[in-house]
Amino acid sequence: MSQRFSPRTLLLPLVPIYSLALRLREKRLGTQLEPVRRLRWPVVSIGNLSTGGAGKTPLTIALAKALVRHDLRVDVLSRGYGRKGQLTAHVAAGGSAEEFGDEPLLIAREGGVPIYVADSRYDAGILAEGDAAAIAVLGEQQKPVVHLLDDGFQHRQLHRDVDIVLLDRQDWTGTLLPAGNLREPLKAIQRASIVAIPADDRQLEADLRAWGWQGPVWRLRRRMDVPVIDGPAAAFCGIARPEQFFDGLEAGGLRVVVRKAFPDHHGYSARDLEGLTTAARAAGATALITTEKDLIRLGGRRSSFEEAVPLKTAGLRIEIEDENQSVEGLLDRLL
Repeated sequence: MSQRFSPRTLLLPLVPIYSLALRLREKRLGTQLEPVRRLRWPVVSIGNLSTGGAGKTPLTIALAKALVRHDLRVDVLSRGYGRKGQLTAHVAAGGSAEEFGDEPLLIAREGGVPIYVADSRYDAGILAEGDAAAIAVLGEQQKPVVHLLDDGFQHRQLHRDVDIVLLDRQDWTGTLLPAGNLREPLKAIQRASIVAIPADDRQLEADLRAWGWQGPVWRLRRRMDVPVIDGPAAAFCGIARPEQFFDGLEAGGLRVVVRKAFPDHHGYSARDLEGLTTAARAAGATALITTEKDLIRLGGRRSSFEEAVPLKTAGLRIEIEDENQSVEGLLDRLL
């Protein structure tokens, strides 16, 4: 059977131009054109090679909780992609995606640690360290502070002490932008401190070792909290890899009769929601299912769904295999 043609294949001639831009940026880093700045406290970056969908946000939440259990003060620094404001800000868990971005809000609500947003993660870190200093002045116990840099592998203007890079099979066999989804080529893994892979893909670790990687490998288990529904479901999302969400629902036992994928970080309109409800009713669905990030972007519009086809969410969790050993190895590098 022949492979399905992708229109993006037509963009292959542009890949060398993108690759040249990457090499030019490499030369700028550390110069006056693009200086690399340091924060007072250590920085752990969580990122990947491709354009979204790797599970960076759930891993950031899981790692934040693990470090807190090891008696550290943790905060998260994020760009706040999709937010309307430009000011450096401490994310309020009760805020909106327009104010802070969907991923920072999800981390604030699920991670239980402070999160700061700014176009420059250095500026976000300065605000975070100012808050930590204020806590010390108030006489509260000052614990070691660690900054987690959400989606930070390509944000190299900020020095990091540890780089955790998520890698999956799609990235391993992927192509550079604009013909593919890779923001950087595979050789960029050489900058990483730790590579995190799906726990069920043992062959990927073997391939990675054969390629020459000698550093630590974390194995991650993805767990979707699928709601219990009496009858078929209609599912929708605006994330980078929607098929993972839809397939996860079916693997969790749901019969998905409608699949609707919107662009990543999509802002929902009243017309979108009306169309979803109409499609769900026409297919005989008893509920609509979406992701936690999409629920945040819906904001007040979530109340517009009808009781006859209620809206439910399926959360994504990531668990680190041998978590204590992995985190202690990370702390040895930091502290």
